[in-house]
Amino acid sequence: MEQLLLSPLQYEFMRHALLSGVFLGILCAVVGSYLIVRQLGMMAHAIAHSVLPGLAVAFFWGIDLSVGAFIAGVVSAWLVAAIESQSRIKADTAISLVLSGFLALGVALMTVLRSKFDLFTFLFGDILSVSGADVVRIAVITLVILVAVKFFYKELLFYTFDPLGAKASGLAVNWLYFGFIGVTTITIIVSMQTVGVLLVLSLLIAPGAIAYLWVKQMHSMMFWGSLLGVTATIIGMYISYYQNLPSGPAIVLVITLMFAIAILIRPIYRLVGGHKPPLA
Repeated sequence: MEQLLLSPLQYEFMRHALLSGVFLGILCAVVGSYLIVRQLGMMAHAIAHSVLPGLAVAFFWGIDLSVGAFIAGVVSAWLVAAIESQSRIKADTAISLVLSGFLALGVALMTVLRSKFDLFTFLFGDILSVSGADVVRIAVITLVILVAVKFFYKELLFYTFDPLGAKASGLAVNWLYFGFIGVTTITIIVSMQTVGVLLVLSLLIAPGAIAYLWVKQMHSMMFWGSLLGVTATIIGMYISYYQNLPSGPAIVLVITLMFAIAILIRPIYRLVGGHKPPLA
């Protein structure tokens, strides 16, 4: 058993992949908890697919891909909010329009600009290509966002559960909204290398969703979601190593299986007298 656990660690790329997976498991669960409670899961989906034009332009100009992806992601979220607030169009329709438009624009720009961007890696990720510098960057981003969440925890909690009350009390809800969108975009960007945009939503939503079934407080949801995210990432990496499977899909399959088990055993728990008070 010891050899089974230690054998993959002899390779530097596996150590880097596992470390980055641990940090991302924590980061995605914390950010995802707010997405779940605010019912912004589809917004994260839109941002994840809307970064493609920014990646294409950044690659063509030879600048950091993360900068282009961040700008495109934030602009897409701003457009969704603008469409919803300035028209009768609802959020789900606005998200669908912006997502499809940005995705089409990204593919068109890749063709026009002849950007030799690896679309397969963008879609499905490649955690095994994570370098030591990438691990440090992910760790720093995770730490900064966790500190920010801790610092603004009460304001975010108030805004999350009572946005109208938060606005009436004088909180800068617009700044909170776009600050959270910025954090979500950064989380998606740093997660893309791990699981790709097609699977990043699972990493963001599933761990928090599992915790949401069982706990009643936001901080508990973040803690247990982080623990589940880290566990699923590590298990997925080991399955990927020993079964020669793509790492991103392996991680997501483990998280999805965890969610399925939680859904199945939840009714049994309630039948024997368990309950979960409303999240607050």
